[in-house]
Amino acid sequence: MPTSPTHLLEGVTTGAVISACLTVHGTLGFGYREHIYSLAMERELTAIGHRVEREVAVMVHYRGQPLTWQTFDMIVDSRVIVENKARERLPEGATEQLFSYLCSTNLEVGMLLHFGRQARFYRVICENRYKRHQHLVDTE
Repeated sequence: MPTSPTHLLEGVTTGAVISACLTVHGTLGFGYREHIYSLAMERELTAIGHRVEREVAVMVHYRGQPLTWQTFDMIVDSRVIVENKARERLPEGATEQLFSYLCSTNLEVGMLLHFGRQARFYRVICENRYKRHQHLVDTE
């Protein structure tokens, strides 16, 4: 029995992201740079009422001290990190990259969108209860 999007963690937002991904890929097709797909995703999502923040930078801390910045392609509705990839083949380590982004925030759900010859999407989860850092970075 399929799970409805409303029963998934951040299912409504991830459902909108998937729908936008399929629309963008269906309209543009394969071959553009990641930046183009990101702009189109932003336009598609904002048109249906979602809040999109692009190129969001978050500081990673080590033992309470700033270590380095991580920059995400986008955050939708302050709930889901979206990482876009636009190569023919999904780069090795792409899901691990997104998982790392989730580890550095209080967000638990990420979507990896692959704008290859066929549109593909992957859902990545990192629940806050399993995160090792003591105080989570609030992205709002």
